[in-house]
Formats: sequence, structure tokens, C-alpha cells
Amino acid sequence: MYFSIIIPVFNRPDELDELLQSISMQLNASQFEVVVVEDGSDEASEKIIKNYKNKLQLKYFYKENSGPGDSRNFGMQKAKGDYFIILDSDCILPENYLNEVENALEQNYTDAYGGADAAHVNFTTTQKAINYSMTSFLTTGGLRGSEKARNKFQLRSFNMGISKKAFEVTKGFSKQHFGEDIDLTFKLWENKFETQFIANAFVYHKRRATWQQFFRQTYNFGAARPILNKMHPNTAKITFWFPSLFIIGFIIAIIFSLSGNDIMLFLYGIYFAVIFFDAINKNRCYGETCFASIKTGLFAIVATFVQFFGYGLGFLQSIFRLNILKKTKEKAFPEMFK
Repeated sequence: MYFSIIIPVFNRPDELDELLQSISMQLNASQFEVVVVEDGSDEASEKIIKNYKNKLQLKYFYKENSGPGDSRNFGMQKAKGDYFIILDSDCILPENYLNEVENALEQNYTDAYGGADAAHVNFTTTQKAINYSMTSFLTTGGLRGSEKARNKFQLRSFNMGISKKAFEVTKGFSKQHFGEDIDLTFKLWENKFETQFIANAFVYHKRRATWQQFFRQTYNFGAARPILNKMHPNTAKITFWFPSLFIIGFIIAIIFSLSGNDIMLFLYGIYFAVIFFDAINKNRCYGETCFASIKTGLFAIVATFVQFFGYGLGFLQSIFRLNILKKTKEKAFPEMFK
């Protein structure tokens, strides 16, 4: 099996440097190539690429800006591998990543896979907190790692793989800027391709975001879900409503509290306390000091609230625009389809 690692990059040469460095240190990996697609960046990565010409089998392409999904497709069209590994530029690979992917596919071949994301010990407190909120069972319900998820895993474009055959059949990613990886998953299933979750094929996902950027990202994720439900009607689930219901319930809890009824607010307090202590425990495992892990626990509460509020608001606004105002997805969220 010959892997082609596809990396779209936009104005992040320093991130690309870290990722390429980690790729160059892969242990006992089979032969592979790396295809970097510069998506119309003002800060080009040519100098970074030159540093790895003798370390990696590397291809570099510069193209006009068209978004990450289209750039991934471009890279796969230029690649020579029979299996493509898609990575975001803000990821770092553990040294055994490629071995884990190859071993998993040899034992149970599927035409696509998704991997997990983890927090590195050197991440900032905000990065660790955001990683916690995006991966914890208490916040996402075990979407990563359960046996059900392993056999029917919805791909995430920061860390995934797809065979050349599956790419040619599905035509790869759509041009929408959010939810394009989930859309690809559904297209794979509709064409009878199988996906799997490879737990050991994890990456350190840096997510260099401010709280405002994280809110905007989760808002877009929430807005994309009703669009995906319309594009693939049999995929809608009641669980997609949970973040919205969480936020509505929190507002109701505050209203009740103002009138002297604190029971709902107390229940929310218990939930956030569980988040706090669970995040402390998880990050102590990364070797954090007591004070640092407490800080991460507090930030995890903030990250969880921002995630739920962003996703829930985006989801509700998308429902309103699509189902009440009867707008097309392009008119409802033009920035998502430009």
C-alpha cells in the first residue's frame, strides 16, 4: 500500500513546518509521499518546503484560494498513491502514526478511516481545554471510540484517509466550507464503502483558536448539520438537537433562578463540576502540575459552554432559515458556499 499524505495549507508556514518535521520522523513506515497544496496563501510555504526536499518525497503546489475541501481534492488528483491520508496543517503526528494506519488497514481493510485527536503536553491551557470539550464523552457522547462509532465512523478532515478508488467514485469533498467531511462520509456509505475509526491513529491537533474563533467554528458546525440533513435525509438524528436544548434549558434555568427556583441551575452546576474534575483528571495524565490541571479544568468549563452555545445557536438559525424562511442552503449561508 502506497500512501499519499495530502496537506492543504493557508497562511500557516510555521504550522506546516511542525507537521512536516513530525512526518519526517515516522518510524518503520512504508514508502509514502507528501503532497502540500498552498491554497492561495499570502504567507507562502516555499522556504519550509525546501528544508524537507531531502527528507521527504515531497510535492508542492500553489493554487488560487478555493477552500480546504477543493484543495484536498486537488492534492488527491496530483497524488500517485493508492490510499490518501488527509491532514490539517495544525496537526502533529506521533512517530508511529503511519505504522498504526497500515497495521489497522491490513487487519481490517476499509476504503476510508478516521483517527482521533489528542492534546500534547506542550499545548496551551486553552488548546487542552478545547481538545477536551471536542473529544470528551461528557460533551460529545462518545462519538469517538465506542464500538458503534468504530464501525460507522463519520470522518473528520483534520485526520482521515480514503482510498483512491473511493475518491474516484465519490469525487471527494464538496465545495461547502463546513461539514464537507461529513458529506463525504455519507457519499461513501451511499456508494457501499465502509469506514472505520482507528483509535491508535491519533494526531496532536493544536487548534490555534481564540475563544471567539472557537465559537465561530462551532457555530458553523451547528449551521452545517441541518444542511447535511436536507442533503442526506436519512441521516438526521434527535441527538443533533442536544446542544440547542442544552442552551435553551440553561436560559430557562436562569429565568427560574431569578424567580427563586434554583433546581435547574443546580443541575447545570453539577454537570459543570463533573466537567471540571474530569478535565483535571484527564490532564493530570498528561503530566500537568496540580495548579495547571485545575486551570485546565476551569477552562474546560468555558470551552464546553462555548461549544454548546456556538453549535446550538448555529443549528437553530440554520433550522429557522431553511425550514421557516424556506431559503436555499446557498442563500441561508452564502459564506459557506462561496
